Amino acid sequence: MEFFNSALGKNITFVRPAYFIISGLSGIPNILYYYVFLFFLYIVSVLGNTIVMAVICLDRNLRTPKYIAVFNLAFVDLFGNSILVPKVVDIFLFNHHYIPYNDCLTFFFFCYTCLSMQSFNLVALSYDRLMAIIFPLHYHVKVTHRFMFSLIAFFWVFVLIAQLIAIGLLTRLSICKSVVINSYFCDHGQIYRLACNDHFPNYVISCLYPVLMFWVPLVFILLSYLYIVCTLAKVATVQQGLKAFKTCIGHLSLVAIYFIPLLITCTLMENIHPNARIINLSLTSVFPPMLNPIIYVLQTQEIKESLSKLLKTRMRSKIPIIKNDHTVNIM
Repeated sequence: MEFFNSALGKNITFVRPAYFIISGLSGIPNILYYYVFLFFLYIVSVLGNTIVMAVICLDRNLRTPKYIAVFNLAFVDLFGNSILVPKVVDIFLFNHHYIPYNDCLTFFFFCYTCLSMQSFNLVALSYDRLMAIIFPLHYHVKVTHRFMFSLIAFFWVFVLIAQLIAIGLLTRLSICKSVVINSYFCDHGQIYRLACNDHFPNYVISCLYPVLMFWVPLVFILLSYLYIVCTLAKVATVQQGLKAFKTCIGHLSLVAIYFIPLLITCTLMENIHPNARIINLSLTSVFPPMLNPIIYVLQTQEIKESLSKLLKTRMRSKIPIIKNDHTVNIM
């Protein structure tokens, strides 16, 4: 990060604290039960996303471009929650509020990377639905395995570079106002406000990144579905249109679960109580990864059929066969 810590070729010394203190929620009785609740949601998320990833790996019929994006979404949900929730539980249930400076920046990097990748995964799934409904005859030409891998890889590179830039700009701040972060994790906005030197570049990042990571993907998703609806209204009957649009219900549910709480939080960020902001942000971070696999299992016919087939195969493998008065177990 030396590039960020020099000016006109001259090294600058910045004041960096040895640690930060994560304050979390304050003044709420029995708040420890809330963190236990978050951990319960995390366990459900781990089970659900692991099952979705396993089903996609085991069933060859699901190795399609669409399910590359679904697998990546499940992976990001699992990885992001595994970074966030155990650390939050460790901080607040076991009173480890002190977090070293470098560990805090690392925590920040992984949390924001996974949160941003959730958004871009929904963009990839939206593009898949757009091509499948608008260009059904050319779908397998336009949406190939190579294209989907390239798209997901581009999103990863973009998000990683963006978050590295954000961290680089944080390292040029002299933290001298306080070391207390009024959040439940190493929040970018809460960190740069603790600086006593110029933090205008960080302010620009805090305004620009939500647009790039959340608003632009949301606009693309909404425009793609508007185009789908307009096209179906022109070329299909009501029954055909509903049948085609039914394939989008699962994806639309994921979009609503992810974006609505996030947009409410971003819109009211400065006008709500810190405790309400922390609760809203924490639930926004934990709930979508928990609900995503449940929605996909319930709303996606291919996954339901694949899961049912795998379960039946497993059950048949345990059924004993009686042959010549001897019981033989099929394993």
